[in-house]
Amino acid sequence: MKKLHPPFAMFLLNLLLSGAVLAQSDKPAKTDNAPAVIAAEPAIDAPVLSAAAKAALSKVNKRITPINTDELKALLKAKPETVVIDVRNPEELTLQGGYISATTFFNITRGLLEFQIDTFAPNKKTPIVVYSSFNRRSPLAADTLMQLGYTNVKNYADGFFKWKRAGLPVKYSDKALDSFLYSKPQEVIPGVWSAIGATAPQTYENSGHNNNLSFVITEEGVLVMNAGANYLLAQSLHEEIKKLTKLPVKYVVLENAQSHAMLGASYWKAQGATIIAHKDAAHEIQQDGHNILASTRSRLRDKAFKTELATPDKIFEDKLELKMGSWKIEVLYLGPAHSPGDIMVWIPEKKLVISGDTAFHERLLPLFDNTNTAAWIKTWDKFEALGAQTIIPGHGRPTHIAEVTKYTKDYLVYLRAKIAEVIKKGGSLQDAYKVDQSPYAHLDTYDELARVNAGMVFRAMEFE
Repeated sequence: MKKLHPPFAMFLLNLLLSGAVLAQSDKPAKTDNAPAVIAAEPAIDAPVLSAAAKAALSKVNKRITPINTDELKALLKAKPETVVIDVRNPEELTLQGGYISATTFFNITRGLLEFQIDTFAPNKKTPIVVYSSFNRRSPLAADTLMQLGYTNVKNYADGFFKWKRAGLPVKYSDKALDSFLYSKPQEVIPGVWSAIGATAPQTYENSGHNNNLSFVITEEGVLVMNAGANYLLAQSLHEEIKKLTKLPVKYVVLENAQSHAMLGASYWKAQGATIIAHKDAAHEIQQDGHNILASTRSRLRDKAFKTELATPDKIFEDKLELKMGSWKIEVLYLGPAHSPGDIMVWIPEKKLVISGDTAFHERLLPLFDNTNTAAWIKTWDKFEALGAQTIIPGHGRPTHIAEVTKYTKDYLVYLRAKIAEVIKKGGSLQDAYKVDQSPYAHLDTYDELARVNAGMVFRAMEFE
């Protein structure tokens, strides 16, 4: 989805000179995954229709099946596999305050529906609900789908605004319209903050902020966990830190060598911070950093302005202890996990761990060619033994050990068991793709990652 900013040149100039350019209100949202502070919701009236448009809609509405808010709530509860399609333009999802939270959701604009629906719902019997802001475009969309042969189509006639005003679950394409950050930092415990990134894949629209950018404010300076995916994103985070303290950022810890962890390092180096990484992550940056940078520049385009590759200043193997005022901070490598050199920040006296990509819960965890799932499960025992009471994961809101265990270790154990059954029966990679992962279908990125993960585990377990 497209993230709408002021004209980029002016936005960029303002950001480089001073930071925030748009005012926000303190009005809290009643929805799930809502920002702590969101832009004031616009007062938007339904468009005035001509007589001809009214007549055309009247004819269409006689051919389609409308449902109201209560019926949509009941349908999503009874059939969570229902495909929900928002036919508004991407800018509307941003500026009008989000979109309906559904297990299977797609934003397909009205003008592209005919050309893209086969990709998202190839089975003509798939249950589908379409909606728009004020029940203008969605009846036409429902009618089009029926003409294309879809047999189970409903139109949510109440529209998005009625859903949102009822306090029903809404997700956001951007929670901080005045910043490259997807969301502004929130205080997790006194002195520890995190800017929670989107749980979607990294895109131009979210400016690469799809992981958590966390920081610890001590009496002697600030420690940041993750450099960010680009120079401007790192600068945006720093602008928020400077609102909270005049102390300098002394250390920036890279949770691994992925782009959203390390490509903002050149900004932090220019501020005098020491960049910390595990030796395996440092090796990955050296070996593949320029390819990662090229890919990021292609994806983020103008938002990759000034982004350059920077190497770590301080490299360690197992444990690095930092004393910052009264704060004792440990940077730990507990063993193989999501990707080479996955590390975490552990604050023993606070019982808080910034886990990085060792722990997931709100989005399905991704597996790569260099992910060792068997070793990750063994590493988990060491992670759990820390005794953390508060966990800031690599993605998603702060949580606790039971939650991340359920969606990290338990998921890995579950998937490996399913793939083991396929291998025992002499099944193929295609059979692995079909294993049942439905207990995790409600997680963000499930559609993008479930089959990929199954394939990764199958290829690895064939040779274990």
